[in-house]
Amino acid sequence: MFDHRPMALTPSTGDRAIGLFFCFAPLAWHSSAVTSEVTRRLTPPERYQFGPSVRPLLVPKHDPCGTIVDGAFWLAMRTPAGPATLRLDRQLLSTGFGPGAEWAVEHADAIAGLRDDVSDFPELARRHPVVTRLAKTFSGVRIPATLRVFPRLLRAILEQKVTGKEAHRSYRAICRHFGEPAPGPVELVLPPDPAAIAASAYWVFHPLGVEQRRTEALLRAARVADRLERCADAAEATTRMTALPGIGPWTAAEVVRTVFGDPDAVSVGDFHIPNTVAFALAGEPRGTDERMLELLEPFRGHRGRVCDLLAMGGLMAPKYGPRMPVRSFARF
Repeated sequence: MFDHRPMALTPSTGDRAIGLFFCFAPLAWHSSAVTSEVTRRLTPPERYQFGPSVRPLLVPKHDPCGTIVDGAFWLAMRTPAGPATLRLDRQLLSTGFGPGAEWAVEHADAIAGLRDDVSDFPELARRHPVVTRLAKTFSGVRIPATLRVFPRLLRAILEQKVTGKEAHRSYRAICRHFGEPAPGPVELVLPPDPAAIAASAYWVFHPLGVEQRRTEALLRAARVADRLERCADAAEATTRMTALPGIGPWTAAEVVRTVFGDPDAVSVGDFHIPNTVAFALAGEPRGTDERMLELLEPFRGHRGRVCDLLAMGGLMAPKYGPRMPVRSFARF
C-alpha cells in the first residue's frame, strides 16, 4: 500500500520507512523540473553483494542512463507510468523520482536482484569444483531484472558482431542524440524513446557509429517495442524477439538475462564464452557452442549464472591470434 501523506523525508524517517512514501517538496534538478520522490526500504538476502548485482545494468565506464555515485546506484527508465529515476543505496533504501516513481520503487527489488531464486543452485554447483568455488565466492551476487525490454535490446543489437568498446561508443552517441533529461537530482538521460528511433531514417545512425545492418534491426525492434514490453516472461520475449530479422539467440539471451532475470540464458554464438566455458570446465583452450552447451548441461536452469560466475572469477581461455579490430562506421 502507498501512504499518500505529505511528509518531508529525513534520514531518520527514511531509516524507519517501511513501504512507500511520497515527498512533495520540490527537488533541485538540472532542468528546473519539479518532481516528487517515493521511497521503499528493501530487505537483502544473507551476504548480498550490492555492487556486483546491479553493475551489469550499466554500460562500462560511462552510461548516460545510469551511474554509481558515492556507493549509490542510479538508473533512469521509461516506466508504464512515465519517466522515472531510481536510486538504490547499499542499505537498499530505494528512492524513485518522477511520474514513474511508484512503478520504479515497486519493482526496485527486482532491479536489485532480490527476486532471483538461487535456492536450488548450491546443489547444482557441487557438480564441478570450479563452479563450487565460484558459487561460494560470489554467493551474494544476484541477477537483476529491469522488466523493461527495449533499453537492453538497443544495447544488445549494438553489441552484435563488434567489440564492446565500439558498441558502447555507439550506445552513448545514440543516448546523447535522442536523450531527454531524466527526473531527479542526478544528471542522467532517459533511455531513447522507441517511437523516436522508429521514426528515424537509417542514415541518422551512421554518424552515430552504426552501419545499415544493425540500424535496420534496431528500427524493426523499435516499431514493435510496445509488444515486446508486454511479454510476460523470458520465453515469450525470446520468441517475439527472434521472430524479427536481425535478432538471433545471442541477442535474445543478452536481453532476457537482465530484463527478466533469467539465470538459464546462454549467449549462444558469442565470440568468447564457448572458449571460456571449455577452458574453465574441461581444460580445453577452445570450444564450440555445442561443446559449451554440453558442459553446461549439468547446470540446466542456471547455465547463464555459471557463465556469469566464470566471468566474475576472471577465468579466460588462452588468447591466440589477432584481436577483433575496433572500427568507427561514422568515418566510412
